[in-house]
Amino acid sequence: MKYLVSIYRPTGYEASVVEGPEMHAAIDAVNDEMVAKGIRVFVGGLKAPSMSLAIRTDADGKAIVTDGPYIETKEHIGGFWVLEASSQEEIIEWGRKASIACCAPVEIRPFFG
Repeated sequence: MKYLVSIYRPTGYEASVVEGPEMHAAIDAVNDEMVAKGIRVFVGGLKAPSMSLAIRTDADGKAIVTDGPYIETKEHIGGFWVLEASSQEEIIEWGRKASIACCAPVEIRPFFG
């Protein structure tokens, strides 16, 4: 089964200020381990929510594009992995490793089918 493992950051998080060489090394180690185990499908870091675009459909069915995040929150997804794991226990262990390496909360969600 494939899972989305999302890393959450507080709004205003500045990676260049907060993340040092130790955190980068820890994240690289987790990534290397995921690749070695053959479970990593895709990984990506995301830019600040202020860089996002939101698209909504109005009552007439017209798509309206606006700057900024879709919802205003105190936290946002800062990056993610798509992993393929054989059990819930396995994906929870990878989520723990991701949370520790990134010093951040993690959410794990399975994909349909």
